[in-house]
Amino acid sequence: MYHLATLFPAVKRLPIPISRDQAMLLMMALNELLLGVETYLAHIISGTIVQYEYIPIIFGPVAGLMLLFAGLLSWRKRSVALVIALVVFLTSIVVGLLGAYFHLIRAILPTAPLENVFSVSLLVWAPPLLGPLTFSLVGLIGISSLWTEDPPDSGTLRLFERWRLTMPYSKTRAFFFMVSMASLATVISSVLDHARTDFSNPWLWLPTGIGIFAVVVAALLGFSDQPGRSDLFIYLGAMLLMILVGVVGVILHIMRNLTTQNVIVVERFVRGAPFMAPLLFSDIGTIGLLVLMDPHEKPPKTQGQDLE
Repeated sequence: MYHLATLFPAVKRLPIPISRDQAMLLMMALNELLLGVETYLAHIISGTIVQYEYIPIIFGPVAGLMLLFAGLLSWRKRSVALVIALVVFLTSIVVGLLGAYFHLIRAILPTAPLENVFSVSLLVWAPPLLGPLTFSLVGLIGISSLWTEDPPDSGTLRLFERWRLTMPYSKTRAFFFMVSMASLATVISSVLDHARTDFSNPWLWLPTGIGIFAVVVAALLGFSDQPGRSDLFIYLGAMLLMILVGVVGVILHIMRNLTTQNVIVVERFVRGAPFMAPLLFSDIGTIGLLVLMDPHEKPPKTQGQDLE
């Protein structure tokens, strides 16, 4: 179902050159690149990056470039490009899970008395538990975008030439659920991060409220077989608010890191409020908007291509 055309019928007349899945794959490539940069900024706070912390730092840019290469290759050798992208996304899921594990063991005190092994205070001040799972989320969305749904909204995925997988609901609904889960992870990470300041700044409640709103709205659309136009407008508003929250968050974090004379000190940006972190709200909002695009595949127009 082409939800964007439901919202704005005139969109059907626009010559959009790529499908929803193709747009998603491009977005995931960009995400991998940015995750590498953000992870580097997060890990450099300690002053020394240990050996295993280089894994996501190196993997992010490499994965992003490989996905872009696979995208170009898909116009000639789609089956080869599919395998490359699949390996990248599966690896991304593993990198995210390993990162979450390493962060978790930093949030516990294994030698402490049983009642003190794990606490909310430790969770707040430890490395962000859900942060590395962004790699896993990118992998999950990426794999979902790789498989063509044939026919669209049927829930039947064409894995390879002869392999088919029937899902209990359509890919569009699955994407709505993923956006809801991603929004939930984002708002939890935001709450844990802002809890260090005891929410003394009223602005800190803004991402919390809008994040929860996005979680609920996206989940409700995932449970709906045929959402109405008004439902889609509410969802559109929620995603636009997520994008706006991210932009506002970046501005506020940058302002906090500036000196009283508005001078940029690199050390304050490294160890102060993470200025890239709020962009995760904008990222999820943008992914949420891409869900509304046309789900029909747009095959390459050149002849003699290996599409399978």
